[in-house]
Amino acid sequence: MCSSTLDARAVERLVAAAVAAPSLHNTQPWRFRLDTDTPAVHIHAAADRALRHTDPVGRAVHLSVGCAILNLRVAAAHFGWEPVTRLLPCPDRPTLLATVRLAESVRGAPSTGLYEVLWRRHSSRLPFSGRPLPSGLLAELAQAAHLEGAVLRFPGRDDTERVLRATREAEGRNRADADRAAESRRLVSGPHSLGLSSAVVSPQDALDRMPMRDFGAHRHPEVLPARAFETHPTLALLSTAHDRRADWLRAGQALEHVLLLATWCGVRASLLHQAMEWPDLRRVLDGLSADGPRLNTQMVIRLGYGPEGPSSPRRPVEEVVEADV
Repeated sequence: MCSSTLDARAVERLVAAAVAAPSLHNTQPWRFRLDTDTPAVHIHAAADRALRHTDPVGRAVHLSVGCAILNLRVAAAHFGWEPVTRLLPCPDRPTLLATVRLAESVRGAPSTGLYEVLWRRHSSRLPFSGRPLPSGLLAELAQAAHLEGAVLRFPGRDDTERVLRATREAEGRNRADADRAAESRRLVSGPHSLGLSSAVVSPQDALDRMPMRDFGAHRHPEVLPARAFETHPTLALLSTAHDRRADWLRAGQALEHVLLLATWCGVRASLLHQAMEWPDLRRVLDGLSADGPRLNTQMVIRLGYGPEGPSSPRRPVEEVVEADV
């Protein structure tokens, strides 16, 4: 049952759910300000958590915050609130990316199932079995993206090879770019890193087909552990009709909706974001749109059956919440 006031316990539950969202390199680029009178949660971009070289325009920050918004909505519905979301509510405050007002719900909580998997969702950068996903499940994942204003499409074999080729090219560029390599390495240290712990760094594909990100930015990938990855991966392209800040936030919500539903259905996922970081390669993927208008690719998702990936550390709730003023 919901309360008409946003008390400390409710705040902790909502924000803890929000910060369980994925973010590029686990940067967690968000801050939350509470309005206990409305009640509402204001979600800001945390400029100090942005990746200046890897994400110079902040698109990935917006996607990450969009994922957190979706988690907050799921948690609000689970606890009996009706989340009313406004994206970019104040044009003169560019860091305020969204406001989620918590209205008293007259309906049930349809997202309860998704709430239960919020903390089970982890990126798995390990090899998958290669067992194909049922067509009905792919349709459900596409519908989840559609509900959030995005398009999820599954390229055929030829286009999948084009996606992998663009991702490999991007990964090679990232390794060769001194600034991006250094930025990545800073986020991979010990098990208590607030970026990525060494446990989540993936092995490389022994056949060099699946371009898994090398967070250590090694110039000689042969020194990394190698394993056999799936021969015919299932990839999904998440896209939007436009490419504005609001579209990035919608794409983030769609991405997290897809990831939570996949987790609920026992499917693992990892994100192949490398090509999104190079405008020319991202445009290559835009050109893979199916019949219809050209779409703007926001994320490449790798899906399959396999082991659950390790979790990444999260910042404590008290570090990301600002008191209402």
